[in-house]
Amino acid sequence: MSNLRERMMSKTADLRAAKDIAVDAQQPKASSPRTAPGMAAALAAAQQRVAELERVGSPSELPVAEIVPNPWQPRKVFNEAKLSELAESIREAGLIQPIVVRRSSSGYQIVAGERRWRAHAMIGKGTIKVMVVDISDQDMAMLALVENVVRDDLSDYEISRSIRETEREFPNRKRLAESLGMARSELYRYLSFADLPEFVLEDLNLQPRLLGATAAQEVVSVLRNREARAFEIARELWAQVVAGELDQTKLARTIKQSIDSNGTASGVKDRNIEKIFAGKSQAGSITKDHSGLTVKIKAGMLSGDQEKQIRNLIAKLFAADE
Repeated sequence: MSNLRERMMSKTADLRAAKDIAVDAQQPKASSPRTAPGMAAALAAAQQRVAELERVGSPSELPVAEIVPNPWQPRKVFNEAKLSELAESIREAGLIQPIVVRRSSSGYQIVAGERRWRAHAMIGKGTIKVMVVDISDQDMAMLALVENVVRDDLSDYEISRSIRETEREFPNRKRLAESLGMARSELYRYLSFADLPEFVLEDLNLQPRLLGATAAQEVVSVLRNREARAFEIARELWAQVVAGELDQTKLARTIKQSIDSNGTASGVKDRNIEKIFAGKSQAGSITKDHSGLTVKIKAGMLSGDQEKQIRNLIAKLFAADE
């Protein structure tokens, strides 16, 4: 996986939160927009922009149902346990810091504070305190991406998806890379997700951490200009990644080796893998091939009682007839 978040956090450790930035009324405004030379500067610019928006916004209280997430929000999966903690805090002490929203044709869009909004909905609160601001699509896109990449542990796929949405608001990729504070080579690595086979993207939409940006770029490179058989091999090997039987960093190399070996995927012929789900999350898999039947359950997915039931069932299946 990319270490983008770790690098950014180390560079921005001493930066204050937007709400703590003092705004000096006598401070002259910059004559031109600041172009961030790195992710630290990109984050600082985003923090300053949020502080400015909060200073000039109009305080209000709106129905939770009339508010929708930022369309450029990169995070699609939220930590339910942390949301529950936040919801309980709001239930007990109320909302300390209003969320920031802007008007849209169908109501209001969140600029900052989606977790607080989700927490309100979780505990059934009908209204929420807001600051209503005026902000452009480009600013909305950049604030959502830069703030979330640093503050939340986004997967490479979630970052990639958001960059694709953000790209529409910029004249070219050079300007986009500059605004994000990253090299164009790093930007292209994230953009490579869009060129993956559809069967890979379908699984990433459910489990965005299955594949990192570097591995995604390598897979795209291996499959470029290949015929249908190569994609069949890739599908078989990808199933092993999803099942936890093949490391995602080895996927591209294994695909290439299999293609070069007379066009057959070594070790996956006549293999059938069935996924096991707990709600929308994959809990494990059942794999059947020439060597046998393997049932694999991810750590932490079973309670002690459930594990005991499985062991008892297996014992009964193979118990000698009396």
